[in-house]
Amino acid sequence: MSRELLILRHAKSAWDTAAASDYERPLAKRGRRDAPRVGRWLREQDLIPDYVVSSPAERAKQTVLAVCEQLDISPDEIKWDPRIYHGASGSLLSVLNDCPEHSSRVMIAGHNPGLEVLLQNLCRHKIPMPDDYKLLPTAAVARLEIFTDWRDLEGGQARLISLTRARSLSDY
Repeated sequence: MSRELLILRHAKSAWDTAAASDYERPLAKRGRRDAPRVGRWLREQDLIPDYVVSSPAERAKQTVLAVCEQLDISPDEIKWDPRIYHGASGSLLSVLNDCPEHSSRVMIAGHNPGLEVLLQNLCRHKIPMPDDYKLLPTAAVARLEIFTDWRDLEGGQARLISLTRARSLSDY
């Protein structure tokens, strides 16, 4: 069975808010614009996940809810996993190992630097660093082909299919 993983970094967050903590920081205006744009692009590309797991931090939550709304995925279908917030590559891999076996396309949403490290660790081949040194800027989606079952997933068992940045999606 062929599997795919979509790695989604949360959209641009606001730094100038009265949020009590980093965890509660919401999306900025640009983030609120980019998140649904990414969802529309995923729908147009027919890249609809059958399992979505996200950090419960406010900016990730707002991103995933906006993306999933465009994909007709109901909020109660989203799994909120606290291991993703501040998650290092090892804990993010554990989240993926816990995905339902029947899922053929999973989307994990969260934060850097954990997601970038996860992406680099999963891929068999070195991913060239972009000129701006941001592999996963805000509202970027990496699409990977996975060569094993979720429970057996470890480093070097994926191939990067595409890396899409929100700013390249002006028509969406």
